[in-house]
Amino acid sequence: MDDKAAHILPDSDHLSLLAQGEESIEGINQEEFDEVGYLRCNLDVAHAVQRGIFKSGYHHYIMYGFREKRALSRILCEPRDHLIATAAGGKEVVGPGAFHSAVDSVVVARHAGIMVVGWTDDAATAIDCIRLNSGAWRLEFSDSGLVRVRRPDVEAALGGNIAHPFGFFSFVHAPDLVDMATSCTVEIWLKNGTFVTHYAPLRWVDAFELRNQVLSYLANPIFFGNRQLECVAILEQGLGKQILALNRVITSQLTAAPYVERFGTLRGKPRGSIIVCLYGKSEFMTLQNCLFAGRPGIEDYEFIYVLNSPELAENLLREAQASTITYGLPQTVVVLPGNAGFGAANNAAVTTSRSSRILNVNPDVFPYDTSWAAHHTALLDERPSEETRLFGAALYYDDGSLMHGGMYFEMDTGISVRAGTIQQERVVRTEHYGKGAPAWAGQFVRPRPVPAVTGAFISSDRAWYEALGGFTEDYVFGHYEDADLCLKSLQRGTPSWLQNLRLWHLEGKGATRLPPHEGGSLVNRWLFSNIWRDVITDGLLGPNPTHPALARLPADPGDASASTHPVVGNGP
Repeated sequence: MDDKAAHILPDSDHLSLLAQGEESIEGINQEEFDEVGYLRCNLDVAHAVQRGIFKSGYHHYIMYGFREKRALSRILCEPRDHLIATAAGGKEVVGPGAFHSAVDSVVVARHAGIMVVGWTDDAATAIDCIRLNSGAWRLEFSDSGLVRVRRPDVEAALGGNIAHPFGFFSFVHAPDLVDMATSCTVEIWLKNGTFVTHYAPLRWVDAFELRNQVLSYLANPIFFGNRQLECVAILEQGLGKQILALNRVITSQLTAAPYVERFGTLRGKPRGSIIVCLYGKSEFMTLQNCLFAGRPGIEDYEFIYVLNSPELAENLLREAQASTITYGLPQTVVVLPGNAGFGAANNAAVTTSRSSRILNVNPDVFPYDTSWAAHHTALLDERPSEETRLFGAALYYDDGSLMHGGMYFEMDTGISVRAGTIQQERVVRTEHYGKGAPAWAGQFVRPRPVPAVTGAFISSDRAWYEALGGFTEDYVFGHYEDADLCLKSLQRGTPSWLQNLRLWHLEGKGATRLPPHEGGSLVNRWLFSNIWRDVITDGLLGPNPTHPALARLPADPGDASASTHPVVGNGP
């Protein structure tokens, strides 16, 4: 009970007035008075009515409430999407509901947040908010932060043909959440002030599982419109910031103190550190060791494997020791206690590197040219620094067709339908130059500046990489942090380059993708679009960007990759 409780006990004059049947004050009579709403907004009064101190909320209002300017509206007015600590104990007075709804689950994690999942029939009157109360805390989910989805089961149960997203889920980051209550009340409020109350058990999980739950729900919703555009629209309304806040906390915890073990002996300072991020599969380390070993110039490089799957650590460490003996490649294994994502894992591995050159390489990338390592070293020695500060390589599918000859940006434009309104959404998409082209189509792989290169292979000067802040760690799991790094470099005056190095890329084979990863990709696309949409629109859109740093360059006459075949497709 708060400090208003000092006024809760009636004096004898007011008791006498009540006994005489006072019926109105300040133009509000008892028939028009919002009894449920008044008690809902004034919990101390509700408790006093329960104890018999007052006959009703109206009786308190005519005695004290109108002079205290107590809230009359039943519409909630507390800060939303923010945890509010309350005194432990005490149940709120709840009113009867007048519409169908249900709460499927409430998932919570200490120092992390709260997710709610359910449905409500708000086809006639829109939902206003959802309010949770455990006794020790309460939280209001704003309507703008709710992801509204189709629920075929609900549509069938209600027996109608209404095109309406009855389902909902939402998440709020709550670092102050420590209460270990087993249940809570969940109130679903509509714009007209009516509400229903459900009692729901709390499912307690750790922060990692909570993140996975939220992202999994985001990965598979059913919308009336385009799924990606609808997800981007709802992330923009506030849910995206909540997910990023939780992800930052998790990433910081996972990268704070990695386990590091080194194998083999370096022969002098290496020219470069090949950093490979492993998730879900450890066998690619042995395969890469086998295929990279013995290639001309590979003796100038060290390998660093950073593991995002700690359950595979023991097996990976054994394989690292055996592979070092078998193939003679010095390597370091960095083990993280959970999946920190591609960007954060690579950044953590950079701190263990012993060279001034960073090569971020996917586990499913293998040599196409036998002398690629020697060629890479020659590029560093012979080409101008602006061409080698940050560059990518030509990557090929296993059937010999081109997978990557640099990346460019396109914009997807569509509409999102929400709360009876139609909004235009613009979302950035990355594309690869020459994707699927035959191996002889050399115009796609000639050395040149490009808008971006894929994170499957990025070579960068370590000092430049660190000056850019490395990969931005806000991206969840993986996707778009490679293009983000390239645009950070471009903004500082150095575009990324594509160099005439050739490697195989068995795209998608190096890791197992699960629903949380698909949800993370949606978050990442929204985040990347938010950060870079305006920059990309100004001269970086399409396969032929007009940005001055990306002017067309003639093919080098001495470049054997410059094809004599006619140009096909949209080459740069």
